[in-house]
Amino acid sequence: MSEIARLELENFTAFKKLLLELSPGINVFIGTNGTGKTHLLKLLYTTCAITAGEKAPLGVKLRDVFKPYEGRLGRLARRQVTSVTAKFTVFRRGDLKLTGSFSNHTEKPESLKTTGEAKWRDREAVTAYIPVKEMLAHAPGFRSLYGRREIAFEETYADIVDLAFLPKLMGPPEKDRARLLRTLEKAIQGKVIAKGEHFFLKNRQGELEFSLLAEGMRKLALIWLLIQNGTLLGGSVLFWDEPESNLNPSLMREVVTLMLDLQRMGVQMFLATHNYVLLKEFDLQRQSEDSILFHALSRDDDSGDVTCQSTEDHDAISPNALVDTMVDLYERDVARDFKLVSSVPSPKVG
Repeated sequence: MSEIARLELENFTAFKKLLLELSPGINVFIGTNGTGKTHLLKLLYTTCAITAGEKAPLGVKLRDVFKPYEGRLGRLARRQVTSVTAKFTVFRRGDLKLTGSFSNHTEKPESLKTTGEAKWRDREAVTAYIPVKEMLAHAPGFRSLYGRREIAFEETYADIVDLAFLPKLMGPPEKDRARLLRTLEKAIQGKVIAKGEHFFLKNRQGELEFSLLAEGMRKLALIWLLIQNGTLLGGSVLFWDEPESNLNPSLMREVVTLMLDLQRMGVQMFLATHNYVLLKEFDLQRQSEDSILFHALSRDDDSGDVTCQSTEDHDAISPNALVDTMVDLYERDVARDFKLVSSVPSPKVG
């Protein structure tokens, strides 16, 4: 089994100490900017990616996914005045664990100290990371450029382009996969085809190049490709940073339905979001058998340390910056209307 079960951090990026028990289904990370949501997704993705044909050492993959200044791994250690040792341990079902440690003085990624890396690589975890920025419209020439030049793109961008170019699985898709493909085809109003390194949306009107598609539609098209080519099957792991980015709120219902269906097929998911509608859709659509954990990250006002509260209950998420913001907007709107009503002169009587 490839499920990630637990994460322990010490002095890693924004985190002084963190222990997370993770859902085998959907994990939703919320919190204000700067609380480390994307860092958690990137770290977990890195540990999964090295099992799927990745030959680079863990430290090299970590550097290429995070892109610290001058490639110095030590810059991923929590910033403080004195020297510090950063450590992370990731646990998978079946008592398999991987540990990495380095100091804030570590420069070369090969200097990362690991425990359990060889056994960890023996159990493959098929994985995909969908970054905030959609990449399929920029795919032509990107892979060759990334492979030959030093460019400031995190490796997650190159990885997702590579996955998108995988050919579809042989034979007809099984029932559940076929149903998801049809649902997505309805949402994007067509199917995706590739010609060389160019992607097109094919429908009754013809073939529309991705550079002319709305970015939100391109993200849904990417999910279609990942389901079609077998990347997203039972036992795989999906990381999706801000699924709501550039997506019309009217499509949130379909997106959450899709993610719940993938979870029921055995895909483990890690999401980072700032969107109240997405969060509420999970609450409205989830069924009793669905496994969802909400992880609320926050920064202590006094110490500055980032902490996390996890819950299965949407209504018990605390702190919940998304709900707090919606309540604030509502109260301000009511206050404005009340002020307007109060300013209208009362009609004279008699």
